[in-house]
Amino acid sequence: MEKIEQLFTFIDSTAGSVQEAKNVSYLEGVLAALNGWLDGENVPEGEWERNDIRKGIQLSLLKGMRESAQVNHQMTPDSLGLLVGYLVEQFFEEQLTKKEIITMLDPAVGTGNLLLTVMNLIGDQVTGAGIELDDLLIQLAAASADLQQQPVALYHQNALMPLLIDPVDAVVCDVPVGYYPDEEYANANYTIHAEEGMTYAHHLFIEKSINQLRDGGYAFFLVPSMIFESEQARQLFTYIKTNTWIQAVIQLPSTLFKKEQMAKSIFVVQKKSATEKPVKDVLLAKVPSLSNPQALEQFFARVRQWKKDEEK
Repeated sequence: MEKIEQLFTFIDSTAGSVQEAKNVSYLEGVLAALNGWLDGENVPEGEWERNDIRKGIQLSLLKGMRESAQVNHQMTPDSLGLLVGYLVEQFFEEQLTKKEIITMLDPAVGTGNLLLTVMNLIGDQVTGAGIELDDLLIQLAAASADLQQQPVALYHQNALMPLLIDPVDAVVCDVPVGYYPDEEYANANYTIHAEEGMTYAHHLFIEKSINQLRDGGYAFFLVPSMIFESEQARQLFTYIKTNTWIQAVIQLPSTLFKKEQMAKSIFVVQKKSATEKPVKDVLLAKVPSLSNPQALEQFFARVRQWKKDEEK
């Protein structure tokens, strides 16, 4: 932790100086600090591991996001990223054991924290891609990925528009919640669209993500826990049932969220494939308090047992 704090102090000091000298936001100061590091102009002393770099950058980004009023300037917490990463490891265990390379996409990459958390956990057997519309966030993601020496291709565009990206093995996504304002485009290009008015953007992100998977690929979504209780839930569920096999619905601890209505779950689906088959039983589980190691180990053991039972 001391090294991470040391790195945060380095980035924070540089970002603060840039913020004051150039009259820009703190996050723009962070970007300048990261780019200065990449260019060799201002480099922190010592040797740095990937995850220490990610965590040091994360602390500075969290500080900047607390000062930012923009809703899209939010970050997926480490604890959730590590849980998603654990599930990715479980579902891709065979490929990882065979030393195969996994291709992974985050269509709402933001600053890259979720994608890079999962990639760092897996190691060198993954190549990443991320999509982000926000100018500043995608530059922060690019600098962070470069400093961590992770192979990530980033695309600066609206993820719900046509993509020039090959189908991937896995999608990880903390799905942006809200309404998509372009009713005409959603109605013309998506199966999941509201019969009247605006469609939920999070529903469209799920459809887009599934479309970007290769047959048999997996998507790991962080979604609102009440996602199947909205007035547009029927269209979403019909699409998911038609195109995927649901693998797991994992409820996250309520203590991670400020309000009950903000609670999220991890939703795992597999795109249907002629060479695969659906699971016998969907994994329905609740993650215990993250401060209870014994209960957490029981949760992980249950996931492993479910996987073993499905392989019989």
